Amino acid sequence: MALTVRIIAPDKTVWDAESDEVILPSTTGQLGILSGHAPMLTALETGVLRVRGNDKTWVPIALMGGFAEIENNEVTVLVNAAEMGDSINLDEAKNGFTEAEARFLKAQNGTDREELFTATQAYKRARARVQAAGGNA
Repeated sequence: MALTVRIIAPDKTVWDAESDEVILPSTTGQLGILSGHAPMLTALETGVLRVRGNDKTWVPIALMGGFAEIENNEVTVLVNAAEMGDSINLDEAKNGFTEAEARFLKAQNGTDREELFTATQAYKRARARVQAAGGNA
């Protein structure tokens, strides 16, 4: 029995299909979901969700935080934003990551807590985009 997986952002449905397995970027670490999983609700970190379809290939999707509900072989993911990995330009994502990393490192050495929070979020988003596009970050 397959899972029905729906990934919903405020502006669009990013994914709505059956899948064999899902790996979620939970706030407590990577969380694998298979058919028959116990019902649960979990917060999601900015990171890469991976969906394994019936053809056994993994599809990476960059998520920008949200929540996931698992119940009756249905995985519903509500996110702030999401991008399919194959729609991300890897070179642009790497450039964005380099800029975000520099901003993050600068903010770590400063005293402005708000700037550190903002830089950390930008760094996580940029890293997730590079990873979803197939790069290393």
